Amino acid sequence: MPELSLLLPMLAALLLIGAVAGVVGGLLGVGGGIVLVPAFFYAFGALGYGGGQLMQVCVATSMATIVVTSLRSVSSHNRKGAVDWTVLRTWGPMLAGAAAIGTFTATRVSSTTLQAVFGVLAGLAGLWMAFGRDSWRLGDRMPDQPVRSLLAGAVGFFSAMMGIGGGTFGVPLMTLYAMPIHRAVATASGFGVVIAVPAVLGFLLLPVAEPPPWTLGAINLPAFLVVIGTTLMTTPLGVRLAHAMNPKPLKRAFALFLTLVALNMLRKVLGW
Repeated sequence: MPELSLLLPMLAALLLIGAVAGVVGGLLGVGGGIVLVPAFFYAFGALGYGGGQLMQVCVATSMATIVVTSLRSVSSHNRKGAVDWTVLRTWGPMLAGAAAIGTFTATRVSSTTLQAVFGVLAGLAGLWMAFGRDSWRLGDRMPDQPVRSLLAGAVGFFSAMMGIGGGTFGVPLMTLYAMPIHRAVATASGFGVVIAVPAVLGFLLLPVAEPPPWTLGAINLPAFLVVIGTTLMTTPLGVRLAHAMNPKPLKRAFALFLTLVALNMLRKVLGW
């Protein structure tokens, strides 16, 4: 049993992480994983839980939370008739298969490699949030085969390796193919479920050396439970704030923050 002096700081850090992730997610409409993975990484590291597989623990625990939050989200969107089930049915098998491959890859590479993947792709996501335009288009409807399989495979593979759901890549992708933003957000919440379930099953089988306390496979159970509880409480606050103020300046500010986080992670990878 870990000492109380170690568990209390860990609990406090997890409560803060979950609260911030919930507010940011509700306010800006970004998936929790893009916030949770770096937050877990820096929090666990600061508390002395390192080891060569720390990034795997962060990615796996983030994916476990996404199973719950995405199910809740897609159910809510479906009640409003916003989910495009045709897209989910046609993209789902490739998303799930690619997520399984991405998870297998993530369990075989080093923590440093996962940091590099997250840093590069999170940086690109930050640049998209800062400079992307709603008017940009790749087509006037969702693509057919073989482009569909290539895009779904890329989304599933890299989302699983980063520990994020479908929103970070799925929403911009669907809007580039002329899907209305609200329908894209709703459908991407379904992407999250399809990607996260095979990823979690894979990470549960990964043995981890020197994990934080109470880690099952690569999933840290206290982080999963605390973050789920706090995000469910604070996400409605973020939604109310989004309706009470102009979110665009805040979105740009978060894009800058995300880019700086990505660059800092890449700095660590390079040993600077």
